[in-house]
Amino acid sequence: MTVSIVLFTSDLRLHDHPPLRAALDGADAVVPLFVRDEGVADAGFTAPNRMAFLADCLADLDAGLRDRGGRLVLRSGDVVSEVAAVAAEAGADDVHVAAGVSAYAQRREERLRSALEADGRALHVHDAVITALAPGAVTPAASDHFAVFTPYHRQWERHPLRDAVAAPRVVRVPDAAASGPLPSRSEVSGVSEGLARGGEQEARKRLTAWLRGGIGAYEDRHDDLPGDATSRLSPHLHFGTLSPVELVHRARGAGGPGAEAFVRQVAWRDFHHQVLAVRPDASGSDYRTRHDRWRSEDEAKDDVEAWKEGRTGYPVVDAAMRQLRHEGWMHNRGRLLTASFLAKTLYVDWRVGARHFLDLLVDGDVANNQLNWQWMAGTGTDSRPNRVLNPVTQARRYDPDGSYVRRWVPELAGIAGSAVHEPWKLQGLDRAACDYPEPIVELSEGLARFKQARGLD
Repeated sequence: MTVSIVLFTSDLRLHDHPPLRAALDGADAVVPLFVRDEGVADAGFTAPNRMAFLADCLADLDAGLRDRGGRLVLRSGDVVSEVAAVAAEAGADDVHVAAGVSAYAQRREERLRSALEADGRALHVHDAVITALAPGAVTPAASDHFAVFTPYHRQWERHPLRDAVAAPRVVRVPDAAASGPLPSRSEVSGVSEGLARGGEQEARKRLTAWLRGGIGAYEDRHDDLPGDATSRLSPHLHFGTLSPVELVHRARGAGGPGAEAFVRQVAWRDFHHQVLAVRPDASGSDYRTRHDRWRSEDEAKDDVEAWKEGRTGYPVVDAAMRQLRHEGWMHNRGRLLTASFLAKTLYVDWRVGARHFLDLLVDGDVANNQLNWQWMAGTGTDSRPNRVLNPVTQARRYDPDGSYVRRWVPELAGIAGSAVHEPWKLQGLDRAACDYPEPIVELSEGLARFKQARGLD
């Protein structure tokens, strides 16, 4: 009997899974393997919200495999050592895995290939599993990647997507592949109270509901803070419980301006992945340096703490930061506002904010998180690196009646309408009674500091 291994990483699904399909087509039996990789923890990529969501995803994947006659094999430790051990136990000749883009994923792939080849086994790496288009599928004439989104998007739209692969009906797993117990969400401490459920079944239900009732209005309402008119599919894309290829196909099938605008966001995700694949150092270093002398977390300790706690005195910033802590998720417009406020209004190193987001975001993805932070800090791919988002102006535009702020900042629940966006100007506001702080910085002061630092005076 021939045996292959499928190593699941950020692709925890059965629908549209090319590595699984290739393994099933090439062997009599397959070991669906997930390794709780100690290297991921050592690299600081674990966080309670993601670990809880991961537990949901693994339980759901195991259930889906059992429905097909199989099971998930779970191991813990060094990923290369565990894959090699399972291959030896099961007599597997081939290992299939989805291509990753981070520096860690690239090192993991290199180590796996070397170890397997030394044992006479083969590693097969599959593109366009974690992203819709593989990094490098489209490139400019004189470079190995696109540094600006618009020309990338033009080529991305013209490039054909592979067809989605059907989920298998039967998965036969050899008895020799021993497994450890699956983790449970209940075992994880420090999880956000409002964290959503994970798993492929949840992802597919959410996608179906989104295509039926949300995508049509997406172009007009995706920045609507109180309406929350986004898909909330980002955690499922991060964990791979939903295929980006299938998502694009189905969104395009829905048609209309809303679908076009939504697919554009998937292209943004691919864009960041193709940048990081070539420039893995951008996860921690400026993609384009502006020679900033940022304030460190120690230098701006009180300001950073106020920002993290949602007590900056700017209601829309505080609302977004509190949403993050409660749900492990934040509206995209809120991410832009809070990042601009920290990096430019407070002039704090963008890495401080990126680290805090990774500590809480269930969709905390190195490519998207770090490069979006750099985009707002002006050290990334933004063609307008010195833009500063005014939180009051933005709040009036994207939360015009103040309902988003009142939901997340209950101290201000008694302030009617858009006046909630600038309570420091309201006559008679009893700060002691409502326990809401004065602004930690005047916007004009923050803007002047940023301009001076960038040499824009």
